Amino acid sequence: MKMRWAMLVAASLAISGLAGCDEPVSTSALPAPAEVSTEALGHYCGMLLADHEGPKGQIFLASRTEPIWFSSVRDTIAFLRLPEEARDVAVTYVNDMGKAKHWDKPERGAWVDARTAWFVVDSDMRGGMGAPEAVPFSEKSAAEAFREKHGGELARLDDIPDAYVLGPVDLSPAASEKGEAPGDDAPSHSGYPGPSENPDRSDHAKSVTH
Repeated sequence: MKMRWAMLVAASLAISGLAGCDEPVSTSALPAPAEVSTEALGHYCGMLLADHEGPKGQIFLASRTEPIWFSSVRDTIAFLRLPEEARDVAVTYVNDMGKAKHWDKPERGAWVDARTAWFVVDSDMRGGMGAPEAVPFSEKSAAEAFREKHGGELARLDDIPDAYVLGPVDLSPAASEKGEAPGDDAPSHSGYPGPSENPDRSDHAKSVTH
């Protein structure tokens, strides 16, 4: 009788152990966001992140310890959508522009998990490579305040259209800066991803209004 009871207990423990293997990894096991170093290079543009303004992104893969850096949030989301890129994404962080006081260089610690962020798309602010940006916020109220000032629409990560991050890029200054819609002869490129020349953004606002 005692032998049979011991066998039942052992089997129960083994089943419990197997069930635990199917449980999702705790968020506490995810790597914390890194800070942009002076040597950090954009995955697609191959340029220093420190030389670009606007929000940036980083992706941690299960297969590597260091993050993959992106000079814009648009590039970050493109990596998640492109089928040829790595699929073992552990976590994606983007700059929380609700915590950033300066558009040029978001402060250390201003990061948010892209899965929980609110994004403003189609605003009049351009990203690090001069392309239309998906501007992230951890708080919906901060995103709405930004949208009221700079235009655009609110979206969650999965709701951002593929065409917005993978389609042709209009590198002309935002229409709100010129007081008119971009013309048909506005410079653009049809392939993505790839480096692009930054437009003249001398009139861009250099701070984020919350």
